[in-house]
Amino acid sequence: MKILNFLSLFSTYLLAESLNIEDNAGQFFSSGHTNNWAVLVCTSRFWFNYRHVANTLSVYRSVKRLGIPDSHIVLMLADDMACNHRNPKPATVFSHKNMELNVYGDDVEVDYRGYEVTVENFLRVLTGRLPPSTPRSKRLLSDDRSNILIYLTGHGGNGFLKFQDSEEISNVELADAFEQMWQKRRYNELLFIIDTCQGASMYERFYSPNLMALASSQVGEDSLSHQPDLAIGVHLMDRYTFYLLEFLEDIHPASKTNMNDLFKVCPKSQCVSTPGHRTDLFLRDPGSVLITDFFGSVRKVEITMETINLTNPIEQLEENAVNGELQKEMHSYADQLPVSEIIHQKPKQKDWHPPDGFILGLWTLILLVFFKTYGVRHLKHIF
Repeated sequence: MKILNFLSLFSTYLLAESLNIEDNAGQFFSSGHTNNWAVLVCTSRFWFNYRHVANTLSVYRSVKRLGIPDSHIVLMLADDMACNHRNPKPATVFSHKNMELNVYGDDVEVDYRGYEVTVENFLRVLTGRLPPSTPRSKRLLSDDRSNILIYLTGHGGNGFLKFQDSEEISNVELADAFEQMWQKRRYNELLFIIDTCQGASMYERFYSPNLMALASSQVGEDSLSHQPDLAIGVHLMDRYTFYLLEFLEDIHPASKTNMNDLFKVCPKSQCVSTPGHRTDLFLRDPGSVLITDFFGSVRKVEITMETINLTNPIEQLEENAVNGELQKEMHSYADQLPVSEIIHQKPKQKDWHPPDGFILGLWTLILLVFFKTYGVRHLKHIF
């Protein structure tokens, strides 16, 4: 009798496990996409728009960390803040004050830079209507199984977004470009995020299916800057993207966080503006859409029946060239400093740089005091 009860419990356990595996597999394949792409665009030039470059690079850093490779990212930066002569820390772009987090890194691949960032080039990238000579790195080679993240930041108004203060794209043009993408089977699902003033006006005219949109502000509202830095002399980020970055730092490739959690990023108490979102064109329930469906990348999976312990150091067999015998060499993953510690650590004293013109102003003050005290005839004592 006990044996029968045991067999019954064991069979029930196996059935529950099989159902759990089927549920997980069903959730894994529910999105229907096989690859991920990202188009990240900063539309602003000039040093005082430093924050827009930092916004874009922050999202770029997050999607790369979550698995989208550079080959599937189209990065468009209208200005090169890292090499700007006013940058006290060359080859860096910081997203947190006191230079705590460098989002430029050492492996940034910019596909369109400077005057290449135009409305025409942006629309050509989306629709695939590029000249035959265009290299693969500048193309959006997506298909009907691609989930695409499109992020825009810059200066805008009611129904338009400016490109480099010389031209603009309207919400109608953007909506028509997305419809062309759908008709040409260039995406499976599309997530559109924009951080600009009156950002919600940019998705009002969308009419293509399987499209979800988020904006940092409603019509009639401004998107505000954040994180002023005295050494650099400008604001480092916009509020919405700053809190979006903090949200993404807690996401990992196996995270179960969904889009409903993303909608709660930067409430009005933090953003001052009112973030908005639109989901009526999206076919799936946002609660079932994982963040990694857009910010991460689909990985190739190898199925094995063997048990693999991922917590212990990895053992690798290498052949000894001297004795010809096999030796076991222990390898382990390097410990990484948590991002929460990076962005909250205090800057070192040597990292501080005086603002632009500080040294020149100091010398001017010294010379004025000297002339006031001794006159021009004693100028030879200085030189």
